[in-house]
Amino acid sequence: MDDDRPDVLLTGLLFYDLVLTGLGKPPTPGEEIWTAGMGCGPGGIANLAVATARFGLRTSLATVFGDDFYGEYGRDILCDQEHIDLSLSRIADDWPTPVTVSLAHGDDRALVTHGSEPPYSQDVLMGDPPEARTALVHIEAEPREWIAKAAANGTHIYADVGWDPTQQWSTDLLDQLALCHAFLPNETEAMAYTRTDSAVAALGTLSELVPVAVVTRGGDGAVAVDQTTGEYAEVPALAVDVLDATGAGDVFGASFVTASLGGWPLADRLRFAVLAAGLSVQHHGGALAAPGWYGVDRWWRSLTDPDLKRSYGFLADRIPADVGPPVRHAPVTPPAPRTLVGPHASERRH
Repeated sequence: MDDDRPDVLLTGLLFYDLVLTGLGKPPTPGEEIWTAGMGCGPGGIANLAVATARFGLRTSLATVFGDDFYGEYGRDILCDQEHIDLSLSRIADDWPTPVTVSLAHGDDRALVTHGSEPPYSQDVLMGDPPEARTALVHIEAEPREWIAKAAANGTHIYADVGWDPTQQWSTDLLDQLALCHAFLPNETEAMAYTRTDSAVAALGTLSELVPVAVVTRGGDGAVAVDQTTGEYAEVPALAVDVLDATGAGDVFGASFVTASLGGWPLADRLRFAVLAAGLSVQHHGGALAAPGWYGVDRWWRSLTDPDLKRSYGFLADRIPADVGPPVRHAPVTPPAPRTLVGPHASERRH
């Protein structure tokens, strides 16, 4: 029997991202810097949604769009271009879509955001969440009710966590891992929450709290333990030129879920996620940097390094015959709103 559930269930805040690259050096007050590159597109939760959709996963997204140009542009990209199910999402009247300017410099970036809390919470958007194979969630100090409901439905929860601005790193947050199938923090977060001094030590603590624990280490790759299979894996990062790291962690998580749904060995899951994240940072960040199967296939076909050929040989049997159309990366300038003609020209297009 066909499983028609969504492969991935997502909810969170959507942004309009304007990414500036090639700064040369960080800006200082009173100074104007001309950048060498620019890209724009939907960001925030859209990063995960586009990344999963480009790997062919049925993706259901519950988010809030402002009734403005940025909101309409985001809906066009996610629904019409990336074919993401937005039936759980809402348009909020008189609420502006949050806007983030990302200043990419070196291997990191600084963010400046304008916005406010949306008028609909995650729990309101989700209600009684539909059954789904997985959900990618961002756990916070205040637990979301919908996550427990989704877990009770049999949905496998893959969680990450963000920087704690208070730097208290309350271990109470880890209580939520009882609902999770997998936890994928970066090493700074993992060590802070577990009170350990290395990624491997943090992984050991986390592996006692959740079936699958992954700790990402940026330029040093990733380590993971899967208690359901008894596997341990450690893989290096790829040597790539970083244009913009925005959204790389989201691409990693989406890729790991894709490989997990395929039942891949843990080492292959990690290598695949590291590869996809590495491919994403070579483009202007946010959602539209996600490589999808098309980008992975292009990389694999162009690969000449014999060591990488051996390490990534599993891709020969994993890349689907139909990798989809070429992915669309972030444009320098968003297209102008479509102009309606005829008797309904005054109606907004939804």
